[in-house]
Amino acid sequence: MGTSVFLVGLPGSGKSTVGRQLARRLGLSFVDSDHVIEERLGCSIRDFFDREGEVAFRDLEQATIDELSLRPDTVLSTGGGTVLREANRRMLHSRGWVVYLKSNPVELFRRLRHDKTRPLLQVADPLQKLKDLYQARDPLYREVAHHVLETGRPTVSTLVNNIAMQLEQRALQIP
Repeated sequence: MGTSVFLVGLPGSGKSTVGRQLARRLGLSFVDSDHVIEERLGCSIRDFFDREGEVAFRDLEQATIDELSLRPDTVLSTGGGTVLREANRRMLHSRGWVVYLKSNPVELFRRLRHDKTRPLLQVADPLQKLKDLYQARDPLYREVAHHVLETGRPTVSTLVNNIAMQLEQRALQIP
């Protein structure tokens, strides 16, 4: 049995970008839980969220995380709010190696300020929104994570190398 790596962090922290390259580097499959949810819904998460509400979305997200976190030899990029449910934190922590891509709100704002596709940032004060999300979620990301990685200035390949080295140090089985 191989291993799976689960990436958690705020929106824009690089989970999908780092996840794709990490999977390629390790010879694992890559899956993004938000993309899987949108494919199954046939609409954007934002539209579903607006129409059905947060509880319905979080129920769907939890079922998806339950399924995807059981896949062997996978790098899974999770949605930024996945950690809000204790059940998700428990599943992720026990079924794979969780890496928290930690980004500070100012850095995220700099990266995302022109991104119109992220519903969370379509508010009057997106920087304050990112600060609020960080305040609320950072303790949850830390609780679920086996490894915390500051994303700050390093390149994606530097982050991928760091994660790969951590995996090797832990002697986790990689196919």
